Amino acid sequence: MSASLTLTPAAALARLHAHCLALHSEAHGRRIAIGIAGGPGTGKSTLAGELVTMLEAAHPGLAALVPMDGFHMRHAKLEALGTAHEKGAPHTFEGAAFVDFLAGLKRATGPVSGPGYSRKIEDVVENAFTIPASVQVLVVEGNYLLLPDAPWAGIKPLLDWAVFIEVARDTVRARLLKRHGEEGLFTEERNLRHVETVDLVNYDRVASSRDRADLILELETDH
Repeated sequence: MSASLTLTPAAALARLHAHCLALHSEAHGRRIAIGIAGGPGTGKSTLAGELVTMLEAAHPGLAALVPMDGFHMRHAKLEALGTAHEKGAPHTFEGAAFVDFLAGLKRATGPVSGPGYSRKIEDVVENAFTIPASVQVLVVEGNYLLLPDAPWAGIKPLLDWAVFIEVARDTVRARLLKRHGEEGLFTEERNLRHVETVDLVNYDRVASSRDRADLILELETDH
């Protein structure tokens, strides 16, 4: 059964940082992967980025961020498949490619580049980041890291520690509507429909995988 804690984002970050350093020390030079999972709008990407920044501040070159979002299917492919309106759902990702990429990163002996995702253009950007061979801690973040279904089930065995980030559904809904509105790419009506029929459906799907985490962190939020 997963351990569960309710913490402020700052306290959660401090706990993640301390545990990452402990795992790194125990790995004796072996590259490790820390998974930060959670539904859309839970703040996992922000928390993962802050964790890497904190690790790097004390130990430059130690850690790197590995975002799952770069493995969205390209928008043109989704249009061709007729699934662009479902963008963000598990079947709109190149899940098997992400599993292979992460497996390769765990054993890499040289620099590896990976794709990112731009919210400005709502599409994949190739070679968005490069992870040097010296990096010892991979901070992997994404919605579907803990799903038990293929191909996603291949991720959990690659993680040395997995954390699930939980935030109240109403808070997530408000955050997602605000995010989509600020992006300014679509109408308010389209954004509302996407949040209700895609984002929150994904939130519920991801929530069902929470017990596969080693630690569940429920974040205290004001908004």
